[in-house]
Amino acid sequence: MKKRAVDIVVISDVHLGTYGCRAKELLKYLKSVKPERVILNGDIIDIWQFSKRYWPKSHMKVIKHITSLISKGVEVNYITGNHDEMLRKFVGFQLGTFSISNKELLELDGKKTWVFHGDVFDVTMQHSKYIAKLGAVGYDSLILLNSAINFLASKFGRGPISMSKKIKNGVKSAVKFINNFEKIAADIAIENAYDYVVCGHIHQPEIKKIETPEGSVMYLNSGDWVENLTALEYYDNAWHLFSFKDNLMIDDTHTEEDEDDEDEELLETKDLFQNLMKEFQTEPKQSKTNVL
Repeated sequence: MKKRAVDIVVISDVHLGTYGCRAKELLKYLKSVKPERVILNGDIIDIWQFSKRYWPKSHMKVIKHITSLISKGVEVNYITGNHDEMLRKFVGFQLGTFSISNKELLELDGKKTWVFHGDVFDVTMQHSKYIAKLGAVGYDSLILLNSAINFLASKFGRGPISMSKKIKNGVKSAVKFINNFEKIAADIAIENAYDYVVCGHIHQPEIKKIETPEGSVMYLNSGDWVENLTALEYYDNAWHLFSFKDNLMIDDTHTEEDEDDEDEELLETKDLFQNLMKEFQTEPKQSKTNVL
């Protein structure tokens, strides 16, 4: 398969370690592109539902492929989400071209793109729209608030708050939730004069312009790899929404040469992967991510 050259790939909500994850399809997609930068926008490994009894080879192959990209000098940014929120204590960690952050602010062709997962808006929408104003002070403020509320919830025997589950409750609630999510993301992005805002979390792939009395912004969502199988790509000075179902489902070719290449990649990245795990056991470095 000939690889497509792209500047940036954004994937989110893969949920490795769960039965719903479509790891084989994701691996096929990742092997079809040649990115300069990969942004893992949250919920890549589902630590909430992680079980040692369920970790198929296909899930490990996704991890190995990503580490192989790092070993080849591809910049890989892991942005934390709610299902992998334990990684937030490692924000600022950097090893080679790999880094962990709560958000990324990109300057692309003279335009600002704000990238984050979006789970902190769950608390915002459930409790008070006023809390969203904290976004003007800093996205990290919302993360701290979200962590504090989930900590208190755990003390009262309740699980972490995740409003995205309400999408499954019915069409009307789903539409309202998505609209509220998109509006809050757009409001904060406009207030900070960003040209693009890129989210995940709600499993709803989208590229659209949102206008308010205060201004306008391009809202993008990378979707998920459970149902929609979508990703965002940046090339030719523009963002594009990629759909696996529309582009790669027909091509099922897999040769022995592919297997050999894959084995070689796994061997090359073995040391890197082990070192990465060792680093996770140390104290993280100071964060170098942008602050709003």
